Amino acid sequence: MQSSLYAASNSHHYQNPWRIPETPLTTPKFAPKNTKKTGFRTRHIASSFRTSLGYDSQESVGKEPGPRLPVAIQRSGKVSRYFWDGESLRLVGVDGGAPWFSLDFDDGVRSLARVCGLAVRNFFVPKKVSENYMNYVKWKFLHRVFSSALQVLATQAMFRAIGFGYSRSLPSAAALNWVLKDGLGRLSRCIYTASLASAFDTNLKRVRFSTSVLFSLSIGVELLTPAFPKYFLLLATMANIAKQISLACYLATGSAVHRSFAVADNLGEVSAKAQIQTVCFDNLGLLLAALLNFVFKNNQRLQAGLPFVIYPIFSAFDLFGIYQGLKHVHLQTLTKDRIEIILNTWIELGYVPSPAEVSKQEGIDFPWTKGKHVWPIRIGCLNPKAHFSKLSMMAMQSLSGEDYYFLSMEEIYSGIPRRKQHGILLCLREGADTANITTGLLQACYIRKALHLNRTRWENLLEARGFLDSVLTEWFKLLEECKRRAQDDLCILNEQILGQGWAAKNILLNTKEQTRYSFIDD
Repeated sequence: MQSSLYAASNSHHYQNPWRIPETPLTTPKFAPKNTKKTGFRTRHIASSFRTSLGYDSQESVGKEPGPRLPVAIQRSGKVSRYFWDGESLRLVGVDGGAPWFSLDFDDGVRSLARVCGLAVRNFFVPKKVSENYMNYVKWKFLHRVFSSALQVLATQAMFRAIGFGYSRSLPSAAALNWVLKDGLGRLSRCIYTASLASAFDTNLKRVRFSTSVLFSLSIGVELLTPAFPKYFLLLATMANIAKQISLACYLATGSAVHRSFAVADNLGEVSAKAQIQTVCFDNLGLLLAALLNFVFKNNQRLQAGLPFVIYPIFSAFDLFGIYQGLKHVHLQTLTKDRIEIILNTWIELGYVPSPAEVSKQEGIDFPWTKGKHVWPIRIGCLNPKAHFSKLSMMAMQSLSGEDYYFLSMEEIYSGIPRRKQHGILLCLREGADTANITTGLLQACYIRKALHLNRTRWENLLEARGFLDSVLTEWFKLLEECKRRAQDDLCILNEQILGQGWAAKNILLNTKEQTRYSFIDD
């Protein structure tokens, strides 16, 4: 929907086939504030208290002690108001609710339920979080309960495997195998974390979900150890490596997830509540696993085969809970993919989407969804073997000391089976800041729209092995026109990005996207 800040304007029509309509932009108009001066007067109490502050002496305990003061306090779901009794201040409950020990049983039960509900909420949920937090906690509950139950069953299976395979030397074999599998797992965790550090910021949801799948598979491997006791060390080590990798991802991405819910800089509170939730939900999972063992304790065969029946069901619930929970994580940091969604929306609809809107479009960002866009944009270094070497050469020749990026075309191969596709490459110079990256990406998005409007013509021209001077001239005119439009839009675009709550100070790039070129002025 078109933002109210951008009224529709007459589109400019150009004769050139690569011209695209101007983005409808107008200067935002704001209604003047009411500056009428008023004398000092008693202020009204917040609207959230209005219902409960309609004091009625018949609904409160005791008689109204004196004149009311315009200050009320809300604590633990109860509203109290200050009164002056002539000598001192008094704080009197004015919510009109009967205490839970009231002779009216129904009112007492309702009051008790309300108090208990508020106590549970305050125990589990931070005071100030975003509106999507409760949906995230709901799916986290599903994930943690079934994941914890599966871990209990997997641990039992591993104990049985050690007992079956090494019954004559159980203590020493168990200790050695356990130490080896833990040591190798932690080593793999260090290697994984070091090699994938930037991906925890740029592809948080994808990395977290993929490692959750890996964790679920590791539990399945542990469940197989009783069937292959001679290969306990191999299977247990493989499973532990997968678990350690998943744990590394969970710890690395946890702070970013919690920060997305903290609306009042209360990251510490959100993190503390998350730990409480995890412990309580995991204990419910332990209880569920213990209940299953209790039900089948008299039948050893059923108890041994139970994990293989339970595993696919519990794993499905576990992964479904993770997948749904990640949908409610709205990250405010800017990555290449998120800023590209923002810029496309800006060009097409004339407004900057909120983090929630971008999160919905972004999804989990699986690898196989990449490359499906027409004329995909890539940030990185130039491939000297690219087909469009002449375009790249001319783009580099036109650089000056004031340029912090340049654009070119490239051929990429994606998908299974691999197919050739034309794309746009953005090369960044050393020292390029957020404004340069945003301008380059916005220019690339404008170019992509122009190419898409004349897709068949441009693809036929690019398939030709040589470029005519007229084609090169038209290409560089397109570059200049789109660059001008990107520079014109940059100021108001940045204002709108900040206004939507985005963390616009930096754009997070992965390792390949961080490659820079240096300008040499010979």
